[in-house]
Amino acid sequence: MGLVKLLLFDIDGTLVWTKGAGRAALIDALATLFAHQPPLAERLRDRVAAHVFGGKTDWYTLVELLADEGYAAEQIAALIREFDPVMGASMARVIHDYAVQPCIGGVETITALKARADVRLGLVTGNVRSSAPIKLKAAGYQPEDFPIGAFGDEALERDDLPRLAFERAQTHYQCAFDPQDVIVIGDTLADIACARASGFAAAAVCTGFAKRDELAAASPDWLLDDLRSFAEHVLA
Repeated sequence: MGLVKLLLFDIDGTLVWTKGAGRAALIDALATLFAHQPPLAERLRDRVAAHVFGGKTDWYTLVELLADEGYAAEQIAALIREFDPVMGASMARVIHDYAVQPCIGGVETITALKARADVRLGLVTGNVRSSAPIKLKAAGYQPEDFPIGAFGDEALERDDLPRLAFERAQTHYQCAFDPQDVIVIGDTLADIACARASGFAAAAVCTGFAKRDELAAASPDWLLDDLRSFAEHVLA
């Protein structure tokens, strides 16, 4: 094992509670993208209102929303490049209308971690690249504290994201991280699964979309009530 650990954090339900801002931003973004097709935009609005987001990439969400509209996989793969900046603009437009908060212990934990010499920080999130820093900043984080990451516009499946973040971290930090020292931190079963898919450790927090017994059944390496006990248990 190495001397430095790479910590890859999920955003929603792990670091941030957006209190509905994400759903509102997606509705706004789809209305913009499909402004030339008002009936489609209205159908998508109804679908988003009832959609389950936890653990999914934004790319995967688009596939789910557009599957019944005859959109092929390659069309959605092309659309995601256009969707990314539109979603970011929508998020910036609506987020201040919502009581966005950091998850319990989140800001304090990240502040303490960034001062440590034995850890490096990054993101693995289903959010597209343009919306992730907007959410973080609204909840009181400094987005620059997460200089690398892998995002929801870069892969359909979340399982593909940790390895991408790992490769970027090695380049950015100029550090050959031992895979045993890479930890994905999240609040859903998908966070645990994507860590396992890349051969990394998984720390699950009970501040988001999954129930504690569901997370426990997936056997994460650590199961925490919230991030306040992260350093004590995960980095001990």
